Amino acid sequence: MRVTYLESAAILIEDGDDSVLCDPWLLDGAYYGSWAHYPEPDFEPEEFDDVDYIYISHIHPDHFDPDTLERLDADIPVLIHDYRWDYLKDAIGELGFEVIELPHGERTHLTGDLRINVLAADGCDPERCGNYFGCTWYDTEAETPGSTQVDSMAVIDNGACTVVNTNDVPFSISEPVCHRVKHEYGEVDLLCHQYSAAQFYPQAVTNYSHEKKIRERDRVIREKHERAIDFLHIFEPNYYMPFAGEYVLTGDLAHLNEYTANPPREEALEFFTSAVDPDEHECVFLNSGEHIDLETGERSEPFQPADPDAKQRYIEAELASRSFDYEADPMPTLSELQAYVPCAYENIEAKRERIGYSSDTTVLIPLVNGVSLELTLNGDGYRYVTDPDTDDYTGYVKLEADPRLLRRLFEGPHSAYWADAKIGSHLGIQKEPDIYERGLYLCLGSFHTHGYDITAPPEATASTKTAQD
Repeated sequence: MRVTYLESAAILIEDGDDSVLCDPWLLDGAYYGSWAHYPEPDFEPEEFDDVDYIYISHIHPDHFDPDTLERLDADIPVLIHDYRWDYLKDAIGELGFEVIELPHGERTHLTGDLRINVLAADGCDPERCGNYFGCTWYDTEAETPGSTQVDSMAVIDNGACTVVNTNDVPFSISEPVCHRVKHEYGEVDLLCHQYSAAQFYPQAVTNYSHEKKIRERDRVIREKHERAIDFLHIFEPNYYMPFAGEYVLTGDLAHLNEYTANPPREEALEFFTSAVDPDEHECVFLNSGEHIDLETGERSEPFQPADPDAKQRYIEAELASRSFDYEADPMPTLSELQAYVPCAYENIEAKRERIGYSSDTTVLIPLVNGVSLELTLNGDGYRYVTDPDTDDYTGYVKLEADPRLLRRLFEGPHSAYWADAKIGSHLGIQKEPDIYERGLYLCLGSFHTHGYDITAPPEATASTKTAQD
């Protein structure tokens, strides 16, 4: 069995003539255009049309990339976990693929000697997922079979070699599942695990100084590395490949690259080889397109670190000039944006009440022309304010976005997701106190008007008065 590293979480697992392509994000432009690869891939998606299966772990765009899938052969069956909700299944199906939902924890024969076992990150335990998120956010039907969590992990084996692919699963949720896999499979030949942070923090925090962003970047990197070692302690693999969450920001966000908790791969290699005895568990970094033979341990080519100066030149010359998907949209007027707010507020209130969340933190969302939406998450309604002074609030989260993206977010998931905009660093975030209220962002995901018929003529009169209290 051999494993080829492609990009980020994209790997190709081959056993003779049988193969599984995992999480194929192979083209630049994920997260509304802000995420790209470096170095630029020297292969095309069509080169993988002969694989037997595609496995997609979860719905995030650096794992489920519609642009890549549109260029792959739609006759290739796609394997996913049997999630409680069908967002991922439906999205893949709309591209013309057969989607095979696999139940939690069942070793399934694929082709030849290849088998796969897809497990929910939360072990299909709604309470565990709910505890992680700080509230019982799952709906009243969560006891129905299917995971309530967004992520899954996969074990792929041929009876002799075993690969565990944890991709983005949080250790806090998945620890029991990891112990189960180790107990059932015993020896693990290769563990593929995340080591960097695919998130907005700290680069998108607008009120941090340069020095604080650097400090927080380094702290998050250390935490991610140490959490990766927790996986190593459980699986005790012969080889381990830190991967996933690898990206470069483009367009107007390119200047934030120095702050992302996404370290150079050679620095991560240095950390792991010094923190983990290589005689017990050997760290494997591969350049794009190179592979490791799990029976012999041989690599197709030695790992060659990227030239940081060449990378910076590429960012400045190629990536910084790129545009985002929404930048081709017309700029909305204030009245157009305000037209979405009543129904979006109704939606977020329903979500807040359903999960039992309440906070005195005020959410400030700048619209256009100096007008901001002041949104409460304790049932006190919303209003519009002009040029608000954040010093007037004891607790607030300010979310700044391009008004064109904001309109898409207000339209709903068919146009844009709040979570994806956040991960893609499209939301400038400022908060006081400087804490992360997980429930707040869970509620924010419902601040949209999907399912409503919203119309607002550009010439409509905009309001800066309280809309609802």
